[in-house]
Amino acid sequence: MAPVKELTVGQVAMRSGVAVSALHFYEARGLIRSHRTAGNQRRYGRDVLRRVAIIRIAQEVGISLAEIAATFRSLPEGRTPTREDWNLLSTSWRDGLDHKIDQLKNLRDGLTDCIGCGCMSIDKCPLRNKDDRLAREGTGARRLVAR
Repeated sequence: MAPVKELTVGQVAMRSGVAVSALHFYEARGLIRSHRTAGNQRRYGRDVLRRVAIIRIAQEVGISLAEIAATFRSLPEGRTPTREDWNLLSTSWRDGLDHKIDQLKNLRDGLTDCIGCGCMSIDKCPLRNKDDRLAREGTGARRLVAR
């Protein structure tokens, strides 16, 4: 028996582990596409399963839906993303993820120390940010900003 070429929204939800409402949301954001049958029912190509898997993985590591959508625009429509496609996608996200990792490390390492704003480290701030000198660098917690 040949594999089904098109899937219903329920089938995609079941196979991908994503709620039907999430699929509709992804579709509204242009991340996935469907077409309507003569009976006005949504049908998805099988490529949607891999796209949804990529969306879930990307979101899990903190990539926004806007970033995912922008990167998906580089993929051809209607075909399952290949290993080469994945290499392009993951490479395009690497720098942003590295930046986020640096920020998270700074946050983790500075949680019990001065964060440069004075409000969360009252007893240490006069020693590390005397006269609020970090204010000249800009607003917010300056020591947590990855440079």
